[in-house]
Amino acid sequence: MTAQPARLERTGPETTSVIDVSPFKPSLVKAVFRDVTPMHVSRSAAWAAASVTRTVLTEIIDGARRAAAQEARKKLVPGDLLSAIGRNVELEVGSEWYGHSPTFHGKRSRSRKPSAVVGAHRFEAGVKKLLRSQGAAAVPVMARDLDGIASAFLTDLARDAAMVVREGGIKRFGTVILEIPGETTPPPPLEDSLLALSVRRGDRRTIGRDDILAATTIQLFGGVGQRALTEAREATQDTSAG
Repeated sequence: MTAQPARLERTGPETTSVIDVSPFKPSLVKAVFRDVTPMHVSRSAAWAAASVTRTVLTEIIDGARRAAAQEARKKLVPGDLLSAIGRNVELEVGSEWYGHSPTFHGKRSRSRKPSAVVGAHRFEAGVKKLLRSQGAAAVPVMARDLDGIASAFLTDLARDAAMVVREGGIKRFGTVILEIPGETTPPPPLEDSLLALSVRRGDRRTIGRDDILAATTIQLFGGVGQRALTEAREATQDTSAG
């Protein structure tokens, strides 16, 4: 039986190992990848993709909760989702879903391609579990949007990971740092860490963990991107490459 990856959580001078199970099951993650590419997806790659998706949805939910709190509401509504994305450009992900949701009608112009909703609603249970873990509740339409964004984001991540495998690494690199007046600019990411992902090693038939990390740098940037990379590494540190 495959052991679930442990995540290190620092709670003081001592470091303890805590099982941090993603609400997005690797089997469902692999199903999305199969819709995109015939390549094999390693166990650690599936865990990494699940972790990245969890990080992204957690950030969106956190932003929506702040928007709801300003109106003294506990239950999240679609307007809170729009506020979260509108206030933080780093959270504008899974955009192919926007053209399929009434929430974004008239706010984002996107083509209604069938591929945009392949696998949608697979993550309903995971979204509800994530909401509960964040102490949040959402109206059904809001939960459906989070579900669709998760599916669309994972589809984009799968496409980019497959591209990384085909091309043998990332052919383009860049760093985006958002500066907020009055706040300290965060230090730039570790260039060595990013450059290590630019050159790929391994066969051209299997998507591995590092391919997911490389794809993450294409899909995400700024603080959200850095958190996603860090948490994905922690979530897969005890899994093999197979």
